[in-house]
Amino acid sequence: MLTDTQVKNLKSKDKLYRMTDSHGLTIEVAVSGSRIWLHRYRYKGKATIMTLGHYPNISLLDARQARDTNKQLLKEGINPKNSNKLASTSIDSVTFKRMFEQ
Repeated sequence: MLTDTQVKNLKSKDKLYRMTDSHGLTIEVAVSGSRIWLHRYRYKGKATIMTLGHYPNISLLDARQARDTNKQLLKEGINPKNSNKLASTSIDSVTFKRMFEQ
């Protein structure tokens, strides 16, 4: 498992590389030095990778909590990628509807 200090000290290399934390959580370090949290999981037998956000905007703790939320959705038979899209579209459609009602 990674520590916050290890994540903070990750440096860019000649090629893109990934460091694993636990239960499918990885951080990808680009050649430019940007660091992105990824959650790797299987849904209906198909391997999937979901982007959780950029470090330091998303801390190690936040990334682990997002991973745990995704794992809970998977236990309920819901694909986390689709779950986030549905939530955002319902908020957008409500906002869009309110804009024209006023």
